[in-house]
Amino acid sequence: MHGETQLVNSVSENLAASEPMQHEMHEHAGHEDHASHDHSHHDPRKFRNQFWVAFALTIPTMLYSGMLQNLLNFQVPVFAGSVYVSAILGTVILVTGGRIFIASGVKELQAKKPGMMALIAMALVVSFSYSAFLTVGQLIGFDLAGMDFWWELAALVSIMLLGHWIEMAQVAKAQNAMGALASLLPDTAIVLRGSVEKTVPVSELRVGDRIVVRPGTVIAADGLVYKGTSSVDESMLTGESRAVAKDKGSVVIAGTINAQRSNISLDDDELGTLRVEITALGDSTMLSGILKLVAQAQQSKSNTQRLADRAASWLFYVALGSAAITAAVWPFIGGTTDSFVLERVVTVLVIACPHALGLAIPLVSSITGSVAAGQGVLIRDRIAFEALRKADVILFDKTGTLTTGERSVASVTLTKGSQLKSANELLAIAAAIEHDSDHALAVAINRAAKANRLRLPDVRDVMLVPGVGLGGRLAGSRVMAGGPALLTKNNIKIDVSDLFQADQMGTNGATVVFIVRDNDLLGMIGIADTVREGAAEAVATLRKMGKRVAMLSGDSHGAANSIAKQLGIKEVFAEVLPAQKSEVVAKLQADKSTVVMVGDGVNDAPALALANVGIAIGTGTDVAIEVADVILVKSDVLAVPAAIKLAKRSYGVMVQNLWWAAGYNILAIPLAAGAFSGIGLVLTPAVGAVLMSLSTIIVAANAQKLRKEARR
Repeated sequence: MHGETQLVNSVSENLAASEPMQHEMHEHAGHEDHASHDHSHHDPRKFRNQFWVAFALTIPTMLYSGMLQNLLNFQVPVFAGSVYVSAILGTVILVTGGRIFIASGVKELQAKKPGMMALIAMALVVSFSYSAFLTVGQLIGFDLAGMDFWWELAALVSIMLLGHWIEMAQVAKAQNAMGALASLLPDTAIVLRGSVEKTVPVSELRVGDRIVVRPGTVIAADGLVYKGTSSVDESMLTGESRAVAKDKGSVVIAGTINAQRSNISLDDDELGTLRVEITALGDSTMLSGILKLVAQAQQSKSNTQRLADRAASWLFYVALGSAAITAAVWPFIGGTTDSFVLERVVTVLVIACPHALGLAIPLVSSITGSVAAGQGVLIRDRIAFEALRKADVILFDKTGTLTTGERSVASVTLTKGSQLKSANELLAIAAAIEHDSDHALAVAINRAAKANRLRLPDVRDVMLVPGVGLGGRLAGSRVMAGGPALLTKNNIKIDVSDLFQADQMGTNGATVVFIVRDNDLLGMIGIADTVREGAAEAVATLRKMGKRVAMLSGDSHGAANSIAKQLGIKEVFAEVLPAQKSEVVAKLQADKSTVVMVGDGVNDAPALALANVGIAIGTGTDVAIEVADVILVKSDVLAVPAAIKLAKRSYGVMVQNLWWAAGYNILAIPLAAGAFSGIGLVLTPAVGAVLMSLSTIIVAANAQKLRKEARR
C-alpha cells in the first residue's frame, strides 16, 4: 500500500529510536540504566522450535545418564559407545539451544549487571566443563571420582527454552501499532492537474496539491477545504462522536472519512464532495504525530522491574560467594580429597541454576492468560498486567468505551401546541423523511421507528436542502427535518419552553432534530450516544474496590457530563484533543498514582501507551488494540474490575512461586557446600538434581491454583 508505506517509512526511524532498550533476554531489575541490545529477533517461534529439539534430545540424555540409572534403578539398551550418549547429546543441546543463554549471560556480565542469564550461563558452563572433564578422563582411561551433570545440563536448557517461549509469546507489539496507524491511509487519491482529475498513489502527492474527496472516501492528507460542503467522521482521531461539518476554510485530517453519503435525489452532483489543498504529508501529519506520541509513551515505561531478575541477581552473587567459601574452607578443614572439594564447588554452582525460578513467573503468566481469556480479557503485556493490582485511578474514554459509540434516539418530544397526537406519530414522519438517507442521525431515527414497528406515512419528492436538512411532500403539506438552521432560515416560531427544552437536550449531549410541517414546529427528536451495557455496574464495582474513577472525552462538556452523571462518575475531562489525552494521564500520574487507561480509538493510543496499564475495547480500532497492554475481547467493561482482581491473585501466586524457587536454593546451597557435613548432611549432585526438579514440579503445581480458582 503506497499510503501505508509512505507513513511507515517516514516514522520508522522515530519508532526504532524510541524502542525500549533491554538485555538480550531480560530487563535487569533494580537498575535505571540498561544494557542496550537489539531484541527485534525475539520471535516466540524461535524458542518454540529450539525447545522441542532440546526436549527431544533431553529424553535420551536422561535415560542414558548413569546418575539417574543408579538413582532410579533402571537400565536401558547398551551398545558400543552408549556410555557417551549423554555426553554427545548434552553437548549438542548446549551448542544449539544453550548458546543463546550463555551469550546473554556474557553480555550481562560485560554490563556488570549479572542476573537471570548470567546465573543460567554460569550453571551451563560449569556443568559442561565438569562433566566434559569427567567424560574425557573416562575416555582416555583415567578413573576420576565424581558424577557428571549431562542430564542436568540438558534439562536446564529445555526448561529455560520453555520458559522463554512462554514469555516471548506474550511480549512485543511496537511495529504492529505503526502498521495499524498507517493502514488508515488510502492507497490512492484523486488529484487535480489543472482542471483534470487524476488518480495517483498517495506517495506521489506533494504539499500544495489539490485533491478531490468524494463522499464515503478517506482523506489522504492534512489540508484546508477550498471548495465544497460535507460532514467528516473524525472519531478515530479526535474522539468526537458526531460527524463534523466542513466547508470552505475548514481543516481536514489524513485518515478521517468524508461521511456525507446519501441515496436520495440531489440537485447538485458536487454536494458532499470536498476539494482540499494539502498542507501536510508523511511525518508532518496529525496521524504521524499521534504515532510519535505512542512511541515516546511506550519508551517511558521501559524500566519496569522484574522480581525474577532481582532474585536471580542476588542468587548469582550468593552462588559465587558460597563456591568461593567452599573452595577456601575445605582444604583447611582437612580429611578431604581434591576431588571432593571440586565436587562441592561444582555442585554449589550448578545447584544455583534457577530451574524453578525460570518458570516461576512465565508459567503463572501463561495460566493467568488462559484464565483471563475465559473472562474475555486478552493480556498483551504481562508486566503491565501485573501493575493492575496497584491501580489507583481508572480513566475511561467515553465514546466507544463507556458508550456504544452508536447514536440512537434518546427522546421524542411534541412541542407546545403541536397538531400531532403522539410521539410515535412524530417519529414516523421523521423516519419517512429520513428513510433513504444513511446519515448517522437518519439511521438512528429509522432504527427507532423500526423498533417501535411504526407504519411510515408516504413522504414524496424528498430533497436535501444544503445546510438545513431534508424536505419532502406529505399529503399536500411540506415537511422538513433538520437542525436549528431549519428554524432560523424558515422563520419558524418556537415557544420559549420548547426552546429551553431543546437547549437542555443539547447541553446533555444530544443532537436535536426538529420536525416541521409547513410553518408549524411539530416536535423535536433528541439523538445521543448510548451507555454501554454493564458500564454503570463496572463503575460502581470499581468504586467499591476503592478505585478513583474518571472519564475523558473529545465531546463537549454537556455530552460528557450527561454520560458521567448516568454512570456515577464525578471526575470528567471533556473537549480533550488527542495530544491532551496523554497529558491528562501524565497529570494523574504526577502524584505517583498508578493510572489505568481504558479506551478504544486511535485518539486514545498515546494515553493507552503512557498509562501504567492500557486497556483497549476489543471492538475498537486496530491501533488502540496494538498499543494496549490488555484487551477486552467482548467489549464488556465489567471485565475491568475482574481483571484487577485476577492481577492481584496472579501476583500473589508469582510471589509464592518465587519463594518456593528461591527457598530451595537458600536451603540447597549450604547443603551442597557441605556446611552440615559434620552431622552427616551432604547434598550429593544426584540428590540435588532431583530436589531441583522437585522444586520445579511444586512451582508448576502451585501455578495451577489459579485455574482451579477460576472454575469455582
